[in-house]
Amino acid sequence: MRTQVAIIGGGPSGLLLGQLLLKNGIDAIVLERQTREYVLGRIRAGVLEVGFVDLMQEAGVSDRMEREGFVHDGTQIALDNSLFRIDFTRLTGKPVVVYGQTEVTRDLYEARDAEGGKTVFQAQDVCIHDAKTDQPHLTYSKDGKTHRLDCDFIAGCDGFHGISRQTIPQDIRREYEKSYPFGWMGILSETPPASPELIYANSQRGFALCSMRNDNLSRYYVQCPLSDRVEDWPDGRFWEELKQRIPAQVAETLVTGPSIEKSIAPLRSFVSEPMRWGRLFLCGDAAHIVPPTGAKGLNTAASDVHYLYNALVQHYQEKDDDGLDRYSERALARIWKAERFSWWMTNLLHRFPEQSAFDLKIQRADLEYLRNSEAAQTALAENYVGLPY
Repeated sequence: MRTQVAIIGGGPSGLLLGQLLLKNGIDAIVLERQTREYVLGRIRAGVLEVGFVDLMQEAGVSDRMEREGFVHDGTQIALDNSLFRIDFTRLTGKPVVVYGQTEVTRDLYEARDAEGGKTVFQAQDVCIHDAKTDQPHLTYSKDGKTHRLDCDFIAGCDGFHGISRQTIPQDIRREYEKSYPFGWMGILSETPPASPELIYANSQRGFALCSMRNDNLSRYYVQCPLSDRVEDWPDGRFWEELKQRIPAQVAETLVTGPSIEKSIAPLRSFVSEPMRWGRLFLCGDAAHIVPPTGAKGLNTAASDVHYLYNALVQHYQEKDDDGLDRYSERALARIWKAERFSWWMTNLLHRFPEQSAFDLKIQRADLEYLRNSEAAQTALAENYVGLPY
């Protein structure tokens, strides 16, 4: 089997890249280790930057997002039992869109089906061969047989634990990482959201976030120790803790209910350089991870897709490899800005075990400055809605 671009990973970044390439007449085959049902069963965040929305429109898969997504013109930050608002649209002229990652993935699969894009599910033991040559290929096993996929280029969209990054030799690869000393305990509940906009709360008991998926599906998080287990957080304990971390005016009207999904996520900042090795290009979580505080995980993957897709179009349609040659440089320049913003938001809103009295005063001063300074609010808004590609 042969294709022009072999994409490892059938999550949203691999699917979006594949759809954009198909729209431009470039053949792309997607290899996914899991089943389609498994991929669509993963619950992830869904705050989309302007750039992501534009890419969905360019890929021709934005209709349902535009009908069902929630346009958010701002966000709320809780301090001292009160709220202040960051007005994205007034400060930057741009909103964000809240639309679940699962729905993005479903839309992309349906579009891929409609346009005849080939996706191989349950492709096990994927191996990358000859990535440094002009004839790379992949091997994988399925149904007890070994298969070969020849290609011009390989896009590694297979996440942090995938094979793509590990294929780059250790003497070439440099990794930067910061692990945070806490996690997020999150639940999904079939209840109306606490607020029409997201609420980020800094409290003496730790961070909390009130988010949503739709009018009757809410997502809530509280900061917790890494040693905690999901079993330590029955629904009753979670709701009581959340109420103590958000302003009373919100807690009094909060609608609670049984959780339908519950998990604890550790927080990590991670970047691997370079993002290209020969004809292998890393994309999304395969190359970088951000803590979820700044809503940048899916959006940083989208910026990679933007650079890689345009570089491949430039190669095939204009016989120009400048975009491919500069892919890693361009992608990383934006990634590090997103890493900085996510790190800053995390430090601004969480309680760290080692924080001194001085550290807490500095954190409070930072929040008060944000509350009272339009310049500070503009900086947050510009980063939150998405820096330009």
